[in-house]
Amino acid sequence: MPPHKKRSLPPSAYLEPKSHQKLETVVLEIFSAEDFHKANMRTIAKKAGVSFSTIYKYYGSKENLLFAFVDKKMKVLTERMVDHLQGINNLKDKLRKVFWLQMDFYERNPELGRIIFMTVPMVTWMKDKTFKQKKLIGIWLETLRQGQDEGLLNSKVRAEDLLDFYYGLVQRSFFMWVYRGQTESLAGKASQLFEMVWRGLSNPELD
Repeated sequence: MPPHKKRSLPPSAYLEPKSHQKLETVVLEIFSAEDFHKANMRTIAKKAGVSFSTIYKYYGSKENLLFAFVDKKMKVLTERMVDHLQGINNLKDKLRKVFWLQMDFYERNPELGRIIFMTVPMVTWMKDKTFKQKKLIGIWLETLRQGQDEGLLNSKVRAEDLLDFYYGLVQRSFFMWVYRGQTESLAGKASQLFEMVWRGLSNPELD
């Protein structure tokens, strides 16, 4: 079994903070700029100034290396959502805030967005445990099920299907934003897009 499998602490606990930060920057830069299969750990090691053997010792593979940093970034988004939802009771306001937070987050972290939505094959990420993002998805599903129970959201489909519908728009909005040269603010148009999302999620019988 590779050494990294036996360690209970994350690699950041063993690497110097500056080296870990540099490695994160390089990983996000390389994997967001080119096809996943073309990226390799030796190039990352050289550019980050961290030895290949050290990276392999603590991560074991380029998949583990990449998704460790993706998971770190996604946890930041999750905590932002938890903080911003404090004190918001109205369901529509909750969903509006979460939608804006995600659009703003990917606008501020375009490299992460490119990795998640564009450069890494979905089948590759789905094999990694970080894909589930249990806390983040849990917040979403709890909110959607609450809306279904209250009769505000469409209850004829699963909450998971409502979530898939929502994420479809987030993903499409992001990669078309990139394709069009990132000339406008993603967060700036979140309010208008959310009204479309709300109509798609809400209980059709309320109309």
